[in-house]
Amino acid sequence: MDISTAITRRRATRAFRPDPVSDEILQRILETARWAPSGVNTQPWQVAVLREATRSRLTAALLDARAQGREPNPDYQYYPSKWVEPFRSRRKECGLRLYEALGVAKNDPAAREIAWRNNYSFFGAPLALLFFLPRGVATGSWLDMGMFLQNIMLAALDHGLATCPQASIADYPDIVRELLGLEDEPLLVCGMALGYADESQPVNQYRLPRAPLEEFTRWYP
Repeated sequence: MDISTAITRRRATRAFRPDPVSDEILQRILETARWAPSGVNTQPWQVAVLREATRSRLTAALLDARAQGREPNPDYQYYPSKWVEPFRSRRKECGLRLYEALGVAKNDPAAREIAWRNNYSFFGAPLALLFFLPRGVATGSWLDMGMFLQNIMLAALDHGLATCPQASIADYPDIVRELLGLEDEPLLVCGMALGYADESQPVNQYRLPRAPLEEFTRWYP
C-alpha cells in the first residue's frame, strides 16, 4: 500500500474482532513509528502496551470511576471551553454521524452512555496502547507525539490492522498511572485501540468528510 492510499484509508475504527495481534507485528509497527520526526531528535514519546489482563483491569477501573460520578481530571485540555464556527458544526456532525451509525437515538441518553463506555473497553480491540510524555516538556513535544501517533496508525494499516486514537482514555490519568505503577508520573496523552476491524459493524462503515483545499490553504506568489 502506498503512503497516499494509507493516509486516505485510515479511519477511527470502533468495532474490532477478537483475533490476537502477534508481538512480532506490533514490534514491526513500533519499529517503523519510531522514525517519526522530533525537534532536535528528542523522541519524547513513551508507550505502554496493554494486553488482555491489564487492559481489562484498566477498563474496569475507568468504568468504575465514571459510574461513581468522578470528574475527569486530564493532564491537559484537549477541546476549547467555547466552541466557535466552523468547529462547532464539525463537532455536531461528527456526533450525529457516529450515533446514527451506532443506531443510537438523539433522545436516548442511556444508549449514549453505553456507547461512551465502549471507549473504556477499547471497542473490543485485543490491544490497547497508551501514550505518555515526560513532565516538563514544551509544546513542541506534543507536536512530535502527534507525528509519532500518525506513524503508528499508518504502519498498522500497512499490516492489515485498524486503530482508533482515544483522547477519552486520558480522562483519569491518575488511575492509569497507579494501575501501571508509573512513579515518575508522566503526562497521559491518549490511548489507542489496535486490532483487526470488524467490517460487519455499521459503525465501521461511515466516513466523515474533510474540508476542501481552498478552505484551509492560502497561496502566495
